[in-house]
Amino acid sequence: MAPYALRADLIDPPASAGATCPTLSLVSRSPDWVAPGLTRKTAAFLADRPQTPCLVVDLDVVEDNYRQLRTALPEAAVYYAVKANPAAPLVARLIALGGRFDTASLPEIDLCLGLGADPGHLSYGNTIKKARDIAAAHARGVDLFAFDAEEELRKIADNAPGSRVFCRILTDNTGAEWPLSRKFGCSPAMARDLMRLAGRLGLDPVGLSFHVGSQQTDPTQWHHALETCAGLFRDLRADGLSPSLVNLGGGLPTQYGRPVPEVGIYAEGIRAAVDRLFDGEAPRLAIEPGRGLVGNAGVLETEVVLVSRKDAGEERRWVYLDAGRFNGLAETEGEAIRYPITTDRDDDGAGTGPVVLAGPTCDSVDVLYDKAGIRLPLSLTAGDRLRLLSTGAYTTTYASVGFNGFAPLEAHYL
Repeated sequence: MAPYALRADLIDPPASAGATCPTLSLVSRSPDWVAPGLTRKTAAFLADRPQTPCLVVDLDVVEDNYRQLRTALPEAAVYYAVKANPAAPLVARLIALGGRFDTASLPEIDLCLGLGADPGHLSYGNTIKKARDIAAAHARGVDLFAFDAEEELRKIADNAPGSRVFCRILTDNTGAEWPLSRKFGCSPAMARDLMRLAGRLGLDPVGLSFHVGSQQTDPTQWHHALETCAGLFRDLRADGLSPSLVNLGGGLPTQYGRPVPEVGIYAEGIRAAVDRLFDGEAPRLAIEPGRGLVGNAGVLETEVVLVSRKDAGEERRWVYLDAGRFNGLAETEGEAIRYPITTDRDDDGAGTGPVVLAGPTCDSVDVLYDKAGIRLPLSLTAGDRLRLLSTGAYTTTYASVGFNGFAPLEAHYL
């Protein structure tokens, strides 16, 4: 299948056909990396030792990731998953690049619209929506909605009549470090019935979506989901429907502690699977990156509050930080996401030893890494700083408002 040129009508309703895609911004420079996970701009900001804990995001990295994805998979309309990091400067940068947005709530929709996004470039991708929020989104011009249940479909029909809808199907999340199975999606058999019902309810059943799991390290997982979609397309066309959209969901990874495939590997596999599986006209594609666009753009700087042992003869130390599970590091749940860690004592020659890494709150679950084999300098002491790399996604949004009185994670966008 020859790559498509990216067109604004890939996902837009017919009224927008013929429109042109906004020109990519030419303002920013390519990221200037000075160390793995650290750009010169971020390093200069952190050299002034800002108050911790804080997140620092280099927007040039976000733009570079967006450009790389557009280059690797130009046939897919890119809908940034706003939930990954909804910061206004970040969203504004993507709007300037012509990006589209996968939104999970009415406040996310209003954020994007308030920054100048075209409502026709938004997808209300959450399958769990209040009827009044559907109506409000539709009143704002949003007309692309996800669903995976009959009741949700009927809510859309009642509150956003005539809208375009796509059904999310269940998929296997094997290979994902942060699985998203079970809660979202329905069986292929149910999806077929619901798509037919959508047409009878006066909606436009444009296609299907899936999500192979966040931080998906196995590029072949898209192949399995696309095979299911191709079979459903054949069945739906036999039913007299005209599905045309496959939403590839999120899952593109960022670089944490171990290597992950380049975005081009994912794109090549997706393109080959679409070419092999779909008869006749290939579907229009959408993709919803979150972590893959913003993860490696962020550095979370935190201060050591205490270093201790539970017994004088115990080798392992406990290192308590001023950022923990309730201060932006929720994805350490089950030690699923393992952020690379550096300290300002890495090169002091004192050697390293095993540690348990924990947060500052009076909650026993506020432990980041116990079994991950983290080793830190033996000279580490209170007042030293640690940097957790690739923390641009799902940190500020997971931080509590004020658990134990600790302030929300402060963020800086450069």
